[in-house]
Amino acid sequence: MLDDVRVVAFDIFGTVVDWHTGITSQVGEVFARLRIDLDPAAFADAWRDRYLPAMARVNNAEREWVYLDTLHRESLDALLSEHRVADAVSESDRAHLVRAWHRLPAWPDSAELLTRLRSRYLVVALSNGGFALLVNLVKHAGLTFDAIASAELAGRYKPDPAPYQTTARLLDVAPHEVLMVAAHSWDLDGARAAGLRTAFLERPAEKGPDREADRAADAVCDLAATSASDLAARLGCGN
Repeated sequence: MLDDVRVVAFDIFGTVVDWHTGITSQVGEVFARLRIDLDPAAFADAWRDRYLPAMARVNNAEREWVYLDTLHRESLDALLSEHRVADAVSESDRAHLVRAWHRLPAWPDSAELLTRLRSRYLVVALSNGGFALLVNLVKHAGLTFDAIASAELAGRYKPDPAPYQTTARLLDVAPHEVLMVAAHSWDLDGARAAGLRTAFLERPAEKGPDREADRAADAVCDLAATSASDLAARLGCGN
């Protein structure tokens, strides 16, 4: 069923890199230095919770296109105000926190997974992160992709069809020749609606210890993998 796949496209936040650990750690460092008595993990969760709604406002034409860093900054400012600590966090600290999304650790098995798949497929990062963010992120995390396909190139955010279809067009392949890999059902739903094949990769720790991650059993997809090695094997790159 997947014999005609030529491109494997990866979601990044949560699928390839561990956003929860990375954001919690960097928020914690800033809060500790500023003596802000807030739980960094809960703050990271609340920040991430604003991710999809913020992008939906762009896709729904409630506002013009803006870079993901702008959306992250607006959400950060709102959260700091809601927690009544806005006066304690300087402009430089806010900019540093926004760029925390550029400095996230890869899951321990991500680099090997990408190397295995690149022996057979064109492997690309297909993310809502801005182009500069993704360049910085994959370099920081020590990851190797054949190409970066930022939603910025489409001027729309996933799960809108445009980022998926733009990626296929720019790589000169048909949408069904692209396999979208993600740890989130909403991303795969968008990819499937845009004509792509889909693979769910389980990341049980993606939302941290206090929240349940999406599960393969609940996803509608062409392929469901319980681990990176399982995904590589199912795509003919197990060794």
